[in-house]
Amino acid sequence: MQCRLGCGACCIAPSISSLNKVAGERCVHLNADNLCAIFGKAERPKVCSDFKAAAWLCGTTQQQAMDNLIYLEKQTA
Repeated sequence: MQCRLGCGACCIAPSISSLNKVAGERCVHLNADNLCAIFGKAERPKVCSDFKAAAWLCGTTQQQAMDNLIYLEKQTA
């Protein structure tokens, strides 16, 4: 599955420790269009590069993706 352009759920819902980003906070690299400003660049965290969109996780809407990622974040906190 390809990421939905402008979704940004994976850059908002989970914590990203390498960026000191807490769960639910927008990543500082997420632009106004909900696109990663450092996508494909060396400074992009490994956890972000390793993330792969999947239908079971991302659902069919940005809200479904947020709900699923928030649930997983809570389960692994």
